[in-house]
Formats: sequence, structure tokens, C-alpha cells
Amino acid sequence: MYALMGITILSLLLLCLPACSNNHEPDLYYPTALVTACTQGDSVFILQLDDSTTLYPSNITRSPFGREVRALVNYSETDIDNHVYINWIDSIRTKNPMPTMGIQNDSIYGTDPIEIVRDWVTIAEDGYLTLRVRTLWGGTGKKHNINLLMGTNPDNSFELELRHDALGDVGGTMGDALIAFNLNALCPSANPIKMTLKWQSFSGEKSVEFDLRPSSRRPVFLNRIPEMTSRVD
Repeated sequence: MYALMGITILSLLLLCLPACSNNHEPDLYYPTALVTACTQGDSVFILQLDDSTTLYPSNITRSPFGREVRALVNYSETDIDNHVYINWIDSIRTKNPMPTMGIQNDSIYGTDPIEIVRDWVTIAEDGYLTLRVRTLWGGTGKKHNINLLMGTNPDNSFELELRHDALGDVGGTMGDALIAFNLNALCPSANPIKMTLKWQSFSGEKSVEFDLRPSSRRPVFLNRIPEMTSRVD
């Protein structure tokens, strides 16, 4: 299982920093967009901005991440349409959903509460579910495990459950982190599907429905067997 709170701390700080005081310079503190950083064709590095818009970096030709991930990016437009200059880019922890283990879910995936923050980076697009989450952090640097379970409802294969294991780090103050899940392998066709997300918040169980459109690069995912466990970056 992946551990959270690594590189995403920098991402969240960048989300919260004040704007640049010089109005004549581009604001390099804030991310310009949330994207899927991936390769196209013969290892051409691209940024998928949304379900239909692709950006082509002019100053980075190969992915700095080695695999497809969601990322925050600050870029400047160039004179060529859809070609951008990347000022900085920061990956988000990106995982595949995990299979339910039935009555063992609590012991394996945890039962600690977590909140989902309504924010511009909490979004379902390009076959991914990206979440800004909030929970208690003890200030010790201990990492938390966050997973998205599939198969928890035998009557609805599109019902997913977010699980949080704080690994005993349940004190301290509230803080945020970013995490993303690749759901392309769950999409039966190229058409949008309606999914349900459930999670245990600090005030009890919550749920929300969302529409997900699979990536236009979907043939890549259909030929990939979903990993049963995630690998550490």
C-alpha cells in the first residue's frame, strides 16, 4: 500500500502561498493547472489538461516521473497553440484502487476518519479521481495509508470506498494532503459512468456521486492488468 504525505506537502504549500507582489511578472507560486503527466506515442511527454485538451511542453521532452501520474503544474503559454513552457511541476501520489478483503478490510485498510475537501483539485476527470483530503497529523512526519477499495458492494460495481489508516498517528492538528486514483480500468466503455464514493468522516459516514469519463488514451489501460498492490515511487 502506498504511504501518503510525501511530495504532496510541497504541492499543498504551493496551493496556499500568497500571490507574487509584482503584477508585471507571472505568478510562479500558484499551480496553473491539475494535469495527467504521461507519454504519448514514441515517449513524447504530454500534459492532459482535461478530458479533451492536451498540452505539449516545449522545455521538457521526457517525463520526469517515469510513469503516468497526476500532477500540479505551473506553465506559461507560448506562441504555438497548446504548447507550454513548464515553470515547475510536482507529482501527486497516484495509485490504483485496491480489492476489498471483506471482513478483513478494517484490519488491512484502517478505519480512521478522513474528510474530503471541496476544492478545485478535488475532481474526477481523464479517468482519474483526484482528492484533497483532511485529517489529523501528529507532526512527527509519520506517513498515513490511504486507499480506494473496489468491490465492497456486490450490487454496485461502481461503488468505491475510501479508507484511511493513520498508523496510530491520530493526534495533533488538522492538515491536508493530495492523492489520486487511476480508475480507467474500471470503465467498461468509453462512455461516462456514474460512480459512488463512500468514506468515514469525523462526523460519520458520508457519500457522494460523481461522473467519470475514461481517458482518451483508454486502450493503454485496457491492456494493463490492474495491480493488486501499489509500488512505492
